[in-house]
Amino acid sequence: MIWDLHCHITSGFPGRTPEERMAQLIRFADRMGIERVCVYMGMKTIVDPNPKELRQQNDEVLQALSHWHDRAFGFVYLNPNYPEASLKELERCVRDGPMVGVKLWVACRCNDPKLDPIIDRATELQAVIFQHTWFKTAPVAQGNDNWTRLGAGNAPGESSPQDVVELMKRHPKASIICGHTGGNWELGVRVVRDLPNVAVDLAGSDPTRGITELAVRELGPERVIYGSDIPGRSFASQLAKVHGADIAEAAKKLIFKENLKRWLTPILKDKGMKP
Repeated sequence: MIWDLHCHITSGFPGRTPEERMAQLIRFADRMGIERVCVYMGMKTIVDPNPKELRQQNDEVLQALSHWHDRAFGFVYLNPNYPEASLKELERCVRDGPMVGVKLWVACRCNDPKLDPIIDRATELQAVIFQHTWFKTAPVAQGNDNWTRLGAGNAPGESSPQDVVELMKRHPKASIICGHTGGNWELGVRVVRDLPNVAVDLAGSDPTRGITELAVRELGPERVIYGSDIPGRSFASQLAKVHGADIAEAAKKLIFKENLKRWLTPILKDKGMKP
């Protein structure tokens, strides 16, 4: 069975409500043999959400989860540019609600000290911390709802795996999943190699041959987690990265389910939820 770390309910799915889009996501997951999914961010892509937008994004995920607690886990979307609002959302959705993780995207680079109280509190709650990372060589400029290609490199608030390294130096007891394997996976994997509390997810990049083999070789199979980034990518193209990898079947089982299950088990037990 397969657990998918990285799913959204954005406009790639048909449906006027979070529940309708979630039903479509589950229908596609069933087709591909995916047992559980992790969902974060709402129906609209917002790069730098203000407190009101942040709450709405998380409310939409809570709506999406409402009929699918046996199939889906929720991560609370936080914006370190609004640390007080983010901490309130963390309490509302994780401590007092059903969510089990934290999603950090591109509003603020994760080496910024504004993340410190969020990381500390998430660690206390045993919430899984997922940080988007990328090494971009294509030109990007940041807008509120989309990106325009302009100058070189990452968007202004977009983190790289190197930023994760800086963050972990301040929080050596934290555990973080480095999203997208840094995009440029050959570089991203090596940057976080010496941080045992950092795992990588395979989501979102092209299904290039060798990505999973390199990650397993450099990090060990216990630090590699499958994710799709659906609907930005298809389940099939991302599953192929693992199904087609030249690695042991035992390693594939870890990547497809057991590693994510291990990361989630402490908070699930604390909440009385079944893994």
